[in-house]
Amino acid sequence: MKISKVLIACLMATVGTAAFAAKFNLKLGHAVNATDGQHAAAVKMAELVKERTKGDVEITIFPANQLGNDAAMINGVRGGTIDIVSSGASNYNGIVANTAAMELPFVFRSAQHAYNVLDGAIGTGVLNELSPHGMKGLAYWENGWRAFTNNKRPVNKPEDLKGLKIRSTPNPYHIQAFKLLGMNPSPMPISELYTALETGTFDAQEHPINVTYSSKFYEVQKHLTVSNHVYSPIILAMNKAKFDSLPANFQTIVVEAAREAAKYQRGLNAANAGKVVSELKKSGMQVIEVVDMAPFQAIVSAEIAKTFGEKNGLTLLKAIADTK
Repeated sequence: MKISKVLIACLMATVGTAAFAAKFNLKLGHAVNATDGQHAAAVKMAELVKERTKGDVEITIFPANQLGNDAAMINGVRGGTIDIVSSGASNYNGIVANTAAMELPFVFRSAQHAYNVLDGAIGTGVLNELSPHGMKGLAYWENGWRAFTNNKRPVNKPEDLKGLKIRSTPNPYHIQAFKLLGMNPSPMPISELYTALETGTFDAQEHPINVTYSSKFYEVQKHLTVSNHVYSPIILAMNKAKFDSLPANFQTIVVEAAREAAKYQRGLNAANAGKVVSELKKSGMQVIEVVDMAPFQAIVSAEIAKTFGEKNGLTLLKAIADTK
């Protein structure tokens, strides 16, 4: 029996496609726009993983809540319908209580202090607490230093915050801190926040300036104070069963690529901070770049530490404070 040249060509093409197809295809979801540094970190990680596994592991990225909001994506990773999620540490608080310590108000003295904690034994220990909940903690990416924005007035002192309706993260200690400062906080997914600010459901919000910029909150907020009251890490987590199914060398590659992407993103954020503030000013926002945060810290820090300690003990907070 003769086989046509066309059929042979088709068979060869099929074999060739199969030969070069990835052995593991992973879906990664996050909540912010593709212009944000978090997306750049995801792209960098995907590139590193593909290169180092010689194409055997491919990561497809779904930005801007395409796979659902933060809570839905985390649940998807736990259930195995999504492979990887990058989401703010606050969104894991209901699963692992110690994740809340990583973004308590004023817990980190500087960016380097935060990196030393997160990239060291303390941060790794908290990531490992995700394992019993169906997730493998891979790395801490960067949301950044949170800053207040609002539509009512400039914020130079704690009294300026009183009475503002502010969207908060689900972190209970953020909510407590805002109440101590006289605000009326309520959690809401970021996917719903722009409209809530536009319609006046909230007067204020607080995100890192890069998120305020990439999410275009400057269109619906007038005043920005670069308060840096909370350093906000992102936790990158993978479905544990899917991670465990990878060959050991691929597991190592995924973790190392995730951590290299973290350092890459931090560098981008640091390099772009001045540009972002400049762009926010050009957009019409009134920006206060320097403010004395000591009076704010005096109101919230001791009370927050007391509440956290009553629920979880003070060992973790002491370890963070003792880290150079």
